[in-house]
Amino acid sequence: MAKGSKKKYTSKQKRQAEHIEEGYEKRGTSKKEAERRAWATVNKESGGGKKSGSGRGKKKKKASSKKGGKKAAKKKKGGRKKGGRKKGGRKKKR
Repeated sequence: MAKGSKKKYTSKQKRQAEHIEEGYEKRGTSKKEAERRAWATVNKESGGGKKSGSGRGKKKKKASSKKGGKKAAKKKKGGRKKGGRKKGGRKKKR
């Protein structure tokens, strides 16, 4: 089997890759780059092409497709959590 062949993928994986690829193209990514990213996403979620033996019934990870190609720069800001006690001191008596 040639490198980059998609023979070992299920029809569902192929459909997923096509759908993901369309999403990347809508955002302005080139056709070649969109296809590369789409297959990378499918591989990350499902672990690659068809595999025989155990592990077929494992739950898929969908974190990569939920992220949807968004930039990593949009992370949550740090800081302390809301609620709870503030740092540096004891509770005041009333």
